[in-house]
Amino acid sequence: MSFDALNLHPHILKSIAEAGYTEATPIQAQAIPEAMAGHDLMASAQTGTGKTAAFILPALQRLTEPSLVKSRGPRILVLTPTRELANQVNEAAWKYGKNLRVKTVCILGGMPYPLQNKLLSQPVDILVATPGRLIDHLERGRIDFSRLEMLILDEADRMLDMGFIDDVEKIAAATPASRQTLLFSATLDGVVGNLAQRLLKQPKTIQVAAQQAKHENIEQRLHFVDDMAHKNKLLQHIITDVEVKQAIVFTATKRDADQLAEDLFAQGHAAAALHGDMNQSARNRTLTKMKRGQIRVLVATDVAARGIDVSGISHVINFDLPKFAEDYVHRIGRTGRAGASGIAVSFASPKDGLHLKRIERFTGHNITPHVIVGLEPKRTQRPSGPKPAPKGGFAKRHNAGGAPRTGEQRTFRNNDARPAGSYNKQGGKDTRRTFADRGR
Repeated sequence: MSFDALNLHPHILKSIAEAGYTEATPIQAQAIPEAMAGHDLMASAQTGTGKTAAFILPALQRLTEPSLVKSRGPRILVLTPTRELANQVNEAAWKYGKNLRVKTVCILGGMPYPLQNKLLSQPVDILVATPGRLIDHLERGRIDFSRLEMLILDEADRMLDMGFIDDVEKIAAATPASRQTLLFSATLDGVVGNLAQRLLKQPKTIQVAAQQAKHENIEQRLHFVDDMAHKNKLLQHIITDVEVKQAIVFTATKRDADQLAEDLFAQGHAAAALHGDMNQSARNRTLTKMKRGQIRVLVATDVAARGIDVSGISHVINFDLPKFAEDYVHRIGRTGRAGASGIAVSFASPKDGLHLKRIERFTGHNITPHVIVGLEPKRTQRPSGPKPAPKGGFAKRHNAGGAPRTGEQRTFRNNDARPAGSYNKQGGKDTRRTFADRGR
């Protein structure tokens, strides 16, 4: 369906055309008309399918009509789980709304409070925020929601996973009951469905390309690893391949992301880390360098799995398998975007059998094992879980190369969203207490 057929304002259509788009994606074609008709929405679609435009465009369409309430507060509020995603949504709002001259403001952790106070004291059309920081301003009486017309929850499942459910409900309670609510999530059942029952009014449900569907344009590879030294050798071999234009390497902890990025940089790779302990200006600089091609290998935690939209990413490497199967889908979705092809490589150690089983069950797809000549693992079968790929489906072979990373990390891997006080491999309590990145 062409955007012209969606009855959008001419200024919005002009911005869409200037961005180089002509045809709406399936989620856009279904969600935009329903949202423009005033319905509440529960929508689910795979990452990289144009989900952001599916709610930003009808929000901008609403702004073409004057507000009936005299206030400086926002007319549109978008809540996102992470800073990266908030910045992405804010950029999309500016890009598609530039010919309407709408005022957009992004409020998130890591920004100075005086600057945010100044931004919130001015008239705002669209406010994009992470729940933690927005709650801070709400409790201090710095935000007026009296003229809010639309509340958008982007990646609601992730917000709930990160412990934002109370914040989200508190924010929703501070908005007018007459508002329109759009909820976008990877899954629409369970706790997300319960939240939707409380916040939405007779919502329309839209599901496009269920999350469990295989990414047809992403080749998924599995490498069994014996230990950390073997894993490092495999990573070094893979990223030295000339076919790797840009890669994101996912680790389980912030500490490991920093260490691995430092090691890769020392080996001569243009590498950098991205995780929740970095301040916002450092995260923005890193993402800007990535988009400009100055960083070839980005080592990140799951905080970066959603919200990074860089067209040049050819490979995603799961150095550590994710704790949650849903995160695997979001990780590999950083490549193969907008119809391009990509490669997703996952490392699995003997202790990763359960995580691998959950991922393959969730996606409904057995990941084909690959072997690199010279770097063969001692085992070639899954330690547990789904049956291995059919005989003959194993591995494309390559010549090994590259030096191993020195040293072996033996620390227990805390996921970014795991509560503080986890235990290390020696059984002692980890004194480095880290909390989930709550966008503060």
